[in-house]
Amino acid sequence: MQTPEIELKILDERLHIWGLPRYQTEMSAGIDLYACIDDPLTLQPQAPAVLVRSGIALLMNDPHMVGFLLARSGLGHKKGLILGQSVGTIDADYTNEIFISAWLRTPPGSENLVINPGDRIAQMVFVPILRPTFKVVSEFSASTERGLGGFGSTGVTGKEG
Repeated sequence: MQTPEIELKILDERLHIWGLPRYQTEMSAGIDLYACIDDPLTLQPQAPAVLVRSGIALLMNDPHMVGFLLARSGLGHKKGLILGQSVGTIDADYTNEIFISAWLRTPPGSENLVINPGDRIAQMVFVPILRPTFKVVSEFSASTERGLGGFGSTGVTGKEG
């Protein structure tokens, strides 16, 4: 499998000091994104999500690739920092700066979270995308075991029908 090449534009020169986007280990799935802010940013529990600059723009230019912005697991689990939209989708033709929608999911009254300039606050994972064509039909050409069951139709324990 050929490794795809993505063009990376540095929009914040501090990334040359903090570190360019890279995989932190040989088997990391995603690259960490830094908070390119000028001053510390205080997030309050359950307050509206805030857009944080990443300082980078990308050109994937491949319709069979997408970048997904995800929370960093340690910050999400230990501190409650997640993305405001759960997963951010960066389409292959998007070339503007990438922003991170930061939201503090902890209950009201919990401690605030301070994001400092240069903190690694999210990660981006690149995955292949299928782009099927659609054929409009009045009936499907095959049936499945599942049939016409609705949402949750396979049950919870495996004992339901």
